[in-house]
Amino acid sequence: MYDAGCNFPFGLEWFAAMYVSCWLMKAVGIQMKLEFFQKKFWTASRQCAALDGKCSISCDDENINCYLIDNNGFVLVAEDYTLTGKFFGEAEGAVMSKLLQMGSFKRVTLYDYQALCWAFSESSDSGHTLLDPYFAFFSAVKWILTELVIFLVEFNLYSWWHSDLTAKAQRIGRSMQVPCDTEYPAFISERTIKENTGNVDCGGCVKSFVIQQIPSSNLFMVVVDNKCDCSMFEPITMDPIEIMYILYWQTNRELGVIE
Repeated sequence: MYDAGCNFPFGLEWFAAMYVSCWLMKAVGIQMKLEFFQKKFWTASRQCAALDGKCSISCDDENINCYLIDNNGFVLVAEDYTLTGKFFGEAEGAVMSKLLQMGSFKRVTLYDYQALCWAFSESSDSGHTLLDPYFAFFSAVKWILTELVIFLVEFNLYSWWHSDLTAKAQRIGRSMQVPCDTEYPAFISERTIKENTGNVDCGGCVKSFVIQQIPSSNLFMVVVDNKCDCSMFEPITMDPIEIMYILYWQTNRELGVIE
């Protein structure tokens, strides 16, 4: 469990199924602090199978970025600690786009039928104003002030209507959260692909990357070349989108999804 951009002491939990017999299954797991886990990861990333123990490529190199992500694309470890818990596509939109094209990850659409969306409201509903004891008082004050303004305007109509110093007042609405349905993307790794490499053409340069699954886990290590600027690619986010049902049914009917 971890939080986006979190500070410590958030922790991680691992669980695994264990078959005691043909009909009995139990679950075992461990829990550790995120800070401790990250230190262990950086230590392990510096160890290689070479005779001298040195790595030809190291995460300490300022020209590469190393990430540890899970099978849904969320960052567990990154050199930038503010990326912890965030979706990998927000940090590396170009690389995530390529991973989707290569089939290392696939996108699925999920729905939230109990979401809250922000809506702009010009005024409150009538039922609320009738039950509000202060509404009658403020309505009376508003009426008195309106009559007073009209009385004053009648003495100098021309200057009020043709003055260059006047500004048109605008009613300020307010935002409120209302129940709605939303859809949002989710991403799942292709478990049959254990390792993959790729290049992303970013116009004037090419960004290279390597992704490899960590054995006996749902985690992947991603090493990305950061010398190439790929800001031309938009970040891939998991932001929810409100379902507008009139447009939703019309669009799907035109596409032949529904009849």
